[in-house]
Amino acid sequence: MARFFKFHSTSDLLAESQRLGLDLRLSDDFAPLFRPVKIGPLTAGNALCVQPMEGCDGTLDGRPDSLTVRRWERFGAGGAKLIWGEAAAVTDEGRANPRQLLVAEHTVGDLEKLHLACRNAHRETFGSDRDLVVGLQLTHSGRYSFRRPLVAVRDPLLDQRTIADTATGKTIDASYPLLADDDLKRLVDRYVAAAKLAWKAGFQFVDIKQCHRYLLNELLAAHNRPGPYGGSFENRTRLARDILIGIRSELPEMVLASRINVFDSIPYRMKAGTTDGEPCPHELPVTCLWGTSPSDPMAPDLTEPIAWIREMAKLGVALVNVSMGNPYGSPHIIRPFEYPPPDGYETPEHPLIGVDRHFRLAAEVQAAVPEVPVAGSGYSYLQEFLPHAGAANLRDARCRFVGAGRATLSQPDFAKQLMDHGKLDRKRICRTFSYCTALMRSKHNELGQFAAGCPPFDKDAYGDLWEAAKRKG
Repeated sequence: MARFFKFHSTSDLLAESQRLGLDLRLSDDFAPLFRPVKIGPLTAGNALCVQPMEGCDGTLDGRPDSLTVRRWERFGAGGAKLIWGEAAAVTDEGRANPRQLLVAEHTVGDLEKLHLACRNAHRETFGSDRDLVVGLQLTHSGRYSFRRPLVAVRDPLLDQRTIADTATGKTIDASYPLLADDDLKRLVDRYVAAAKLAWKAGFQFVDIKQCHRYLLNELLAAHNRPGPYGGSFENRTRLARDILIGIRSELPEMVLASRINVFDSIPYRMKAGTTDGEPCPHELPVTCLWGTSPSDPMAPDLTEPIAWIREMAKLGVALVNVSMGNPYGSPHIIRPFEYPPPDGYETPEHPLIGVDRHFRLAAEVQAAVPEVPVAGSGYSYLQEFLPHAGAANLRDARCRFVGAGRATLSQPDFAKQLMDHGKLDRKRICRTFSYCTALMRSKHNELGQFAAGCPPFDKDAYGDLWEAAKRKG
């Protein structure tokens, strides 16, 4: 179980980057972090972004609960000027867990209160929220819907890993029904309705989520699906395109965004007799992945992702968040880690390779679509050097926003810490212990998994939950 993070200075980190042949860049000049950024008609007061981080802490009927409100208040008071709100399902059957937020008539009042709690906390801390931008991510979980998998395409890599029957543990086989074309077509109206409700709740933008192998991301790779939603590039992007056109038609004032995979990669598994991660067995060419070379599924190919992002920009998308991988199959790709969750594999690559991949691919997208601000990911692994990398990437126009995910659970005021002290609070820096993921993976009771947060550095809210999760095993 090798541990990699042994850096005491930027010089240490740069030396390791050079040894690995990477292109990590660092800067001690944090000024780029605090420059305003235009997002269509909106302006965010700085270039720091709270990434969409689900807390699995809503009510069973999809409303925000007390821990949800607490997280959003802490984000609002934290100083980042782009709050990219977490995934909220557009249908009940498309929720990823029993406590995921749901956008519906019966929840819109609570979502409005959640949004106002975030803005009020910002105003109380900074005196004004005029340059605060807050949005909501709209999602359908597809094969990862918790009631039953809602699968859009036969995927030989993921079907064998997707539980179709929790009682027997049976996975998806060739007899498992796919979502019909009419099922997918009807979702356009659901996304439009959800966007209207988000607008009513006061959110300034909605994110049409196309990442992490949830439904819209899965359709992007639906090469082997027949009919209007599979095969050609035009067909595979059809549902997301129709959703964007529908929202733009009904809500011309609402800003559109998308968090999108630009590299799916291949699922990994634990190597027999070890805790090491290894790629799942596969045949070449692999034709069920997006943004990935069919002949080498460990290699990104951004030809189609960039073409689609360019088209989305023409459809009115004014903000893109670049992501990659699958949290259920390749977590080291999404969030390079030092410590895996209890049920996970040890990282199969040096985590800095994953960080560099995030930065490189975001830079490729930003260069290809300079008119659209790109929020980059992968920063949390760098711990106290997160702002140094963010400042350098902004300086070099490799992205327009620096996104922090796990790091905001332990230190939601990371932006304010940088403003006030020029550095992060070392006592609350995310050390990528993966406890937040472990909480999400631990079965609780009828409410599903435990609420996700940072037990080591937010013990008041999550310490008891972590002890209970450990007892559950």
